[in-house]
Amino acid sequence: MLNRKNVGIEGERVARRFLEGLGFRIVEENFACPLGEIDLIAQDGEVLVFVEVKARRSVRFGGPAEAVHGKKQRQILRVAEAYMRERRLRVPCRVDVVAIEFAPQGAEPRIELIRNAVQGSGSA
Repeated sequence: MLNRKNVGIEGERVARRFLEGLGFRIVEENFACPLGEIDLIAQDGEVLVFVEVKARRSVRFGGPAEAVHGKKQRQILRVAEAYMRERRLRVPCRVDVVAIEFAPQGAEPRIELIRNAVQGSGSA
């Protein structure tokens, strides 16, 4: 059984593989700055995608995507804007969420990609 920390690590590994299978190119993992962290940054065609990965062993307390609430969304946007400023990028970008529900006993996890999951001000 995966513990809480391992659920996060395994979730990011599963998400990375899933996105690469869809044609995304992973640019960076676990970008951190004083404002917070973004799990994955990927290129989807011409669009830079900031990806929040949420993984759960159980949906007893809500599905993984539900954990990306208003406060978390604002933090993701601030970190994404910091990344764009730091790298002096002016490219189209969006924020996606990859929600993963791990099934018991080694069954395949349920994976959902939510494109444009977080809407920003467009000021980046």
